[in-house]
Amino acid sequence: FSPHRAAGGRRVRAVTARPRPLFSPRAVSDSRNSQTCLDPDASTSVLGIILGGGAGTRLYPLTKKRAKPAVPLGANYRLIDIPVSNCLNSNVSKIYVLTQFNSASLNRHLSRAYGNNIGGYKNDGFVEVLAAQQSPENPDWFQGTADAVRQYLWLFEEHNVMEFLILAGDHLYRMDYQKFIQAHRETDADITVAALPMDEERATAFGLMKIDDEGRIVEFSEKPKGEKLKAMMVDTTILGLDSERAKELPYIASMGIYVFSKDAMLRLLRDNFPSANDFGSEVIPGATEIGMRVQAYLYDGYWEDIGTIEAFYNANLGITKKPVPDFSFYDRSAPIYTQSRYLPPSKVLNADVTDSVIGEGCVINHCTINHSVVGLRSCISEGAVIEDSLLMGADYYEVKYNQTELC
Repeated sequence: FSPHRAAGGRRVRAVTARPRPLFSPRAVSDSRNSQTCLDPDASTSVLGIILGGGAGTRLYPLTKKRAKPAVPLGANYRLIDIPVSNCLNSNVSKIYVLTQFNSASLNRHLSRAYGNNIGGYKNDGFVEVLAAQQSPENPDWFQGTADAVRQYLWLFEEHNVMEFLILAGDHLYRMDYQKFIQAHRETDADITVAALPMDEERATAFGLMKIDDEGRIVEFSEKPKGEKLKAMMVDTTILGLDSERAKELPYIASMGIYVFSKDAMLRLLRDNFPSANDFGSEVIPGATEIGMRVQAYLYDGYWEDIGTIEAFYNANLGITKKPVPDFSFYDRSAPIYTQSRYLPPSKVLNADVTDSVIGEGCVINHCTINHSVVGLRSCISEGAVIEDSLLMGADYYEVKYNQTELC
């Protein structure tokens, strides 16, 4: 297809003589064997936009004084480190983080962890926080994911990029976004939605979709229940699953991760749906209905939405799993970055520690720890027994703690 101007200046698409290649769903999946060759490069053609999320009531009390993306993870990290690291490892070096609720600790962490030298020697990259604000044009705070992006669209469109990469700040996964963006370009999509197979128990918490043989989304339903949920059931063998796994995972769920072509984003948020607040429930289904090419990108790795206390606990304890953890922080090809705290190595004194992860600067003294995650600066005294537990860690050492045990 190629764009043309119709009478009255209206922009339409006309079919050219050049045939369009067909792509099966597996052709645009996140295969580790596929190669990427983005032209132009992601560092100059893609703008990363990470959404800080809402109030995080399902994670309370962890979100009592912090935003969801600032919640600790894996002993040394914060949740926000995951999408930022994925961006940097994917050569996406221009990154905005949109925040609204309890953002002080998140802002502090981002400035300390990513404040300098993003983008290499050219120093043309950045990780910048954009807080919700009131203005004469927008007197309200962020009303949803789409509204948050719309309120800063004036800033985003100043960047000379081809795509906007929309990410969530509270997911745990590792993805090469270059493959995601390449699939978007190869299929000539207006929007590409990252998706994965899902079981019925969790499906009601996600946007669900149906796709055709080319991987194009033909129907989208946000968090359906009852009969609407049953109607979104599909044969997921088209994703490459065997028949047994397809029965266990009969739905295709949106991961809340999108690539928008820049022009498509501007048209959707300003012209087509100027009052839409949410991408998943309004903009994506609306784009499908008006005939835009909305493509599915099928991801086949580990992914977890850290939206509840249970999910938070399971994701953290999952990194202790043997022989292979659910998520590894030891991947040299795609490391997870975080703030440099300059803490001493952890000290273990006559303790029994098994199947556990210990953060930096800890003192483990004559105690037993099994199948647990111990956060940084934790001081565990003699006689303690810790099993199947997650210790969050501390921002500083307690003054009353016996200083001789820290030496």
